[in-house]
Amino acid sequence: MDSSIPSNDSPLVAVVGATGQQGGATARALLAAGVRVRALVRDPGKATAQALAARGADLVHADLRDPESLRTAFRGADRVFAMTTFADERGVDGEVQDGRALADAAAESGVGHLVYSSVGGAERETGVPHFESKRRVEEHIAALGVPATFLRPVFFLDNLTAQGPTVEDGVVVVRLPLPADVPLQMVAVQDIGVAAAALLREPGQVPGGSVELVGDERTGAQIAAAFGAAAGLPGRYEALPLAVLGGDEDMTRMFRWFAELPAYQGDLAASRALVPDLHDLPGWLQSTGWTPAG
Repeated sequence: MDSSIPSNDSPLVAVVGATGQQGGATARALLAAGVRVRALVRDPGKATAQALAARGADLVHADLRDPESLRTAFRGADRVFAMTTFADERGVDGEVQDGRALADAAAESGVGHLVYSSVGGAERETGVPHFESKRRVEEHIAALGVPATFLRPVFFLDNLTAQGPTVEDGVVVVRLPLPADVPLQMVAVQDIGVAAAALLREPGQVPGGSVELVGDERTGAQIAAAFGAAAGLPGRYEALPLAVLGGDEDMTRMFRWFAELPAYQGDLAASRALVPDLHDLPGWLQSTGWTPAG
């Protein structure tokens, strides 16, 4: 039997945010493994939603601000992948509200296992607002007694390309508000999805019910060198002052936390156990076909 064809014998997994980065990666990894996926979406007509449907996902309309839609979407699901974001007008308070609504709906629907994608360091009281909001969601899930695994990814490799290394005078230049000698742990969003899918297929496989997911660790100079090598050019790193963040309290606290080692404490062995083909930065750049902006 083709493993990419969902089997009626597989668990039914409801995936929150299925058209987003992490939810989409998780849904695709589950479908590739032949797991039945119920994709929770706000707009079933969206191209990304239709692409999931074409691969075998069942699309269900749900909105995190509508608890009844969540309960309906979770009804009959064996397992749930959930993530939350602070990136809307409600900020971190909205993230906590959404996370609690997700947990409540999972509990009320009798879901067998919940995988919540949080953030590396969430349990360590970092003081970073969007880490603390995820910690509060984790605590609510635990208080409800919902069987759960907390997947805590470190800094996304994808964020590095979003911030746009550029070519200047034949050199690839990477700039971050981080001292040049401070190592930063990173992971690919694709690998977060593969790890989540593994935890959903076989719940309870990580000791303590949590794992800090990491794929690579590099200083700024090493990051720039990897980008340069991918472009066939020299690489240069320039550390920027925190002032470039324009007074954004959340981002300022996060980058300050990065520099106060130890920051992230990813478990590479546990990560590789979940994701055998785990990407480091050079491998990820090659797989994405990254090319620099001029």
